Amino acid sequence: MAKAERTRETRERILAAACEVIAEVGFEKIRMRMVAEHAGVSTALLHYHFENREKLFTEAMTHSFAQTATELERDADSVPASVILARILHSMLPTDPELQQDWRLWQELWVRALRDDTARDLAIDLYEQLHDWVGHALRRGIDSGEFARCDVDTTSTLLLSLCDGFGIRLMLSDPKVNLDTAQAAIWGAVAATLGVPAQFPAL
Repeated sequence: MAKAERTRETRERILAAACEVIAEVGFEKIRMRMVAEHAGVSTALLHYHFENREKLFTEAMTHSFAQTATELERDADSVPASVILARILHSMLPTDPELQQDWRLWQELWVRALRDDTARDLAIDLYEQLHDWVGHALRRGIDSGEFARCDVDTTSTLLLSLCDGFGIRLMLSDPKVNLDTAQAAIWGAVAATLGVPAQFPAL
């Protein structure tokens, strides 16, 4: 294996470990040694790739988002836009253990962003990427004629806000909300605008 490939795999292993540890214990309690042990690398090697835990947290958040986006875009050109949009919305809710972990990372980011300008900038940047991701799916549907023309920015913002609101209640195990009702409500809020059936698409 080439050195560059080994370096990339090591970084990805560290970032995956960081996501797991931060989600489990929270950013305030995390120590670089904990991540190194979880990743199976030395603390020195961890510091070679990430000089401090703030840098590690930033990279872990970006890595987590990129992994989800890459996976959902694999067959984006071969399925209807409504399915792609539904998959994106599904991925922005804590629908399985991996996405619940992502949500814990987001919750850590929200708390840090209230007190730290760097974390605030990261949160705003990641939201902009989410906004663009949803907007691209909407434009794809409009261009193909599957969706009615709409204000893409306003619709994207609405969908993100709904996912955040329902996602928090799902993370809290609110007995009045479950995944099916959350997805139905989110899709139903924009179905008429998009000119599509109100039922959440099969994934």
